[in-house]
Amino acid sequence: MKIKITQTQVQNITKLGLFICVIALIVQLFPSKSKFKYQFEVGKPWSYELITASFDFPIYKSDLQITKEKEEILKDFTPYFKLDSTKCNLQINKLFTDWKKKTGQFPISQNYIKRKFQSIYAVGIISVADYNKLLEDKRENISCITPSRVSNTLAVQNVYTPKTAYEEILRAAPEAIKSYDLNVYLVENLKYDSATTELSKTDLLKNLSLTSGMVQTGQRIIDRGEIITPANYLELSSLKIEYEKRKGAIQQSAIVVVGEIIMISGIICLFFSYIYLFRPRIYNKFGDLLFLSLLIVMIVGLTAFSLQYDTLSYYMVPFALIPIIIRVFFDPRTALFAHICTMLIISFMVDNSFQFILLQVTIGMAAVSSLKDMTQRSQLAQTALYIFLCYCIMYLAFQLISEGNIERINWQPILYFSISSACLLFAYVLIYIFEKMFSLISSVTLVELTNINSDLMMKFAEVAPGTFQHTLQVSNLATEAAKKINANSLLVRTGALYHDIGKMKHPEFFTENQMGGKNPLTDMDYEEAAKIVISHVTDGIEIAKKSHLPEQIINFIGTHHGFGKAKFFYTSFINAYPDKTPNDAAFTYPGPLPNNKETAILMMADAVEARSRSLGVYTEESINEMVESMINSQIADGQFKDAPITFRDVETVKSVFKEKIKNIYHTRIAYPEANKVAP
Repeated sequence: MKIKITQTQVQNITKLGLFICVIALIVQLFPSKSKFKYQFEVGKPWSYELITASFDFPIYKSDLQITKEKEEILKDFTPYFKLDSTKCNLQINKLFTDWKKKTGQFPISQNYIKRKFQSIYAVGIISVADYNKLLEDKRENISCITPSRVSNTLAVQNVYTPKTAYEEILRAAPEAIKSYDLNVYLVENLKYDSATTELSKTDLLKNLSLTSGMVQTGQRIIDRGEIITPANYLELSSLKIEYEKRKGAIQQSAIVVVGEIIMISGIICLFFSYIYLFRPRIYNKFGDLLFLSLLIVMIVGLTAFSLQYDTLSYYMVPFALIPIIIRVFFDPRTALFAHICTMLIISFMVDNSFQFILLQVTIGMAAVSSLKDMTQRSQLAQTALYIFLCYCIMYLAFQLISEGNIERINWQPILYFSISSACLLFAYVLIYIFEKMFSLISSVTLVELTNINSDLMMKFAEVAPGTFQHTLQVSNLATEAAKKINANSLLVRTGALYHDIGKMKHPEFFTENQMGGKNPLTDMDYEEAAKIVISHVTDGIEIAKKSHLPEQIINFIGTHHGFGKAKFFYTSFINAYPDKTPNDAAFTYPGPLPNNKETAILMMADAVEARSRSLGVYTEESINEMVESMINSQIADGQFKDAPITFRDVETVKSVFKEKIKNIYHTRIAYPEANKVAP
């Protein structure tokens, strides 16, 4: 038995897969190490609940305290140097050999030179750098390791450098040997032994205790409102260290992962439920769902990345990108709902969750409120400024409440807020990228498309001037009607400008472009004439695709006649051939039907504007009757059954059309002619 899977079932399975993938990705992005959720500083009040120890833990000494104790232990420490006893004889022999090669005889006072070299090298010669380091560290003695591995303590002031060794030889030297360049043969034979020195230090410090007491289970640490003292700070710091150690050990345990999955699944499920119940147009389009999911995962990923580095702050992440970008493509309610759901997930990743949620919900509201329609790039900069001000005001207000003193406010987050707000300026680039990736359309793009000075519009006006004027009138009618019923007026205006561009291919067949000449369609067969008229829809779609117009605009071209008939030729055929049954398909437009408010408004505006040009008499009664007749016939033909438009909306649209057409064809004063003056 074969199991048949319908297209709807495939779509539902795909959406379920997307739902699971979003949850899995966010679970993977959660920090692998659990962080202590409290922030504290010496001298500031504790703004959280009462803290008691839930387990025994040691009190760790502060870094400063440990450093001081290390310095005290190492105060009398003597670094180790190795003495090389072979250097002395090597340098003496080298001196005598070089001098004999130069003069042909051994130097005078050989015994004096040998005696001095032996006494100096026995003490040791060290480099100037090592000597200065000993003086800098205030070391009075060093430990000298002889070749027999015996360690002797040697006063630093008795050790020679190459310079002081040379001066020691010359102090009582005979005059004759002062020209021997003895300094060339005085080299270091006492070298720093880093391995032995560090080993000795480690041995001295191994008994240094890093803790100073214990906190027992159930012991009170601090309560809300208490000022954090140095002692409290040490206890809280120790609790933080132990907490992160313990949580880090169990982070990947099954119970923790299950908790994360349940929490994330619940929030994502709420978001998908909202889309399903209140935004079916988004839910039914997988690309839109994928776009929203990708945006949420992207912001969670940026937050997870910032938490991996102590030098970064999660407040540098441009969280307001979610409401801004979604608002540009969809509606403010969806933008705010997506933002709140994302911030709820992130609040489990950051510390001080209450402050985080307060700030992010506030800036989400500011973003949605300040960006009604992004038709100019400057609006994005204004929104970024409003968000920054909102951040600052709410953060400072929260700090004043929790700290109670303006001097205790931490001003560093203001810098993070400025970075986050500045990053919002890149939203313009992201909007363009998302438009191309997911076939979305923004208000900025719509404004660009309404430019009648574009190449396509200029060609349209030149090739089919009558049709172009018709589209301008339809655009005005549809825009006013869309405003009255809260539809997207900018979208319907743009769609109206392009809905008849298919007539550019054969403009001579349409009456508005014939300038009173003969209509070539009258000499054709009715079916052939209807085919030519109907083809302006498919021709328009073809031209739109070649011009790379967005799918949303192409939708207006295909739906502005729906499945209606070319009624002039259909009726003419019936009247001419009453005994024949007409081929309905030959006279019917290819559709589809209008599928949203905007395309429904355009269909009504197009029909009413075209019919208004053929009225014999322009009176209030004739205009009202014409509007009612045209739109009612469209309703009777079922043209709006796929569009979410109500009867109230239709009545509102009718009243707008009636008023606008009356204004266009209002009665004008007849100007009198001047009487002829008699000569």
